[in-house]
Amino acid sequence: MDIHHPELTAAAIVAMAAVLCGGLMTRFRQPAIVGYILAGVVLGPSGLGLVTNRDAISTLAEFGVLMLLFVVGMRLDLRRFMAVWKTALFVTCLQIAGSVGAALLLRHLLGWSLGLAMVLGCAVAISSTAVVIKILESSDELDTPVGRTTVAILIAQDMAVVPMMLVLEAMETRTIEPMDAGRVVLSMLILALLFWGLSRRKLVLPLTSRLIHDVDLSTLAALTWCFGAAALSGVLDMSPAYGAFLGGVILGNTAESDVLLRRAQPVKSVLLMVFFLSIGLLLDFKFIWRNLGSVLLLLAMVTVFKTALNILALRLLRQDWPSAFLAGVALAQIGEFSFLLAETGKAAHLISAQETKLVVAVTVLSLVLSPFWLFTMRRMHRVAVVQVGSFRELMARLYGADAEAVARIARQTRRLAYRASRKGRDDAGFKPGN
Repeated sequence: MDIHHPELTAAAIVAMAAVLCGGLMTRFRQPAIVGYILAGVVLGPSGLGLVTNRDAISTLAEFGVLMLLFVVGMRLDLRRFMAVWKTALFVTCLQIAGSVGAALLLRHLLGWSLGLAMVLGCAVAISSTAVVIKILESSDELDTPVGRTTVAILIAQDMAVVPMMLVLEAMETRTIEPMDAGRVVLSMLILALLFWGLSRRKLVLPLTSRLIHDVDLSTLAALTWCFGAAALSGVLDMSPAYGAFLGGVILGNTAESDVLLRRAQPVKSVLLMVFFLSIGLLLDFKFIWRNLGSVLLLLAMVTVFKTALNILALRLLRQDWPSAFLAGVALAQIGEFSFLLAETGKAAHLISAQETKLVVAVTVLSLVLSPFWLFTMRRMHRVAVVQVGSFRELMARLYGADAEAVARIARQTRRLAYRASRKGRDDAGFKPGN
């Protein structure tokens, strides 16, 4: 039988699989985005091969990143951010310095090139805004003091991506053009002035107040503002993501921000699903299997190193231990902008295609592992105050409830399958002994 519109059919199957995987993850109290990534892995070139052309959805995935930063800007409380900006700046600078320094040290032990060490160091320093915000949202901690501090650090990291790209590009020619340096300084100056001005008073945009009563037009107005700001930033030779974030900050400081945010959320959810699907499609299992030792070693080092570095930085700023622990563990993954840094390094001939696959593999696995790492570390933090006598008891306290939940679901599934098969046999006139 001929299948009409195979691309549309495959897209529908992928979307359905992503929703099912996302729902399954939420059943196990994990962020849905992990399910989206797993769906991309299973249906992509490394899995069933249903989707082989990642470029077909890459544009929508990039729109998802823009929408994410736009919504982050809209939800940002500038007055609260201004109260913790010094903390965010200090932690971000320490993360970059520590990550790049550690990569340069490992270069001599593992035989990396200078280019690979620099790209990995910059990539490791950036955490995932999408993953961390989803984790904080799912645990109702986004609007708590530790949540606001974590988001401030994420914003500072996202702003640091542009200077890091400039440094990586300059390593090819070993010079930094004055125009590039001026662009970075200008972007930081615009951000500082905007934050200072909007923290003092809210804006009044007459157009938004007129459109607010029409659901369709207000949703389109929010999307137009997001992508228009991103396009303007791109025309000015700045990052489109930077423009989308600034657009969200401006719109978030209007009287209609709450309504516009609610109208934009469904579109953001769809585009983010596509983005994380595209991440899953990037994973190359053959490459991981051939380089399993290096990938697992680097993943473990990244996860443990970032956790310790984040907690140390926050403790140096006299953050209390529970807040420093939660924020440090939540930030212990490699972010989505690391793909951009890897592509920048590849374009600048700092890393090869195979080394790019290494960065991608570690980043994707880090994103998938992040919720489980936070889940485990938080439980270990609670278990630490209880005397544990054996490793078996430790595992029971960490994962006992989840293992019971999985076993209960498995029993229910077997029971339903047995009833269905028995009903089928009865309907067919089957009798024991026939």
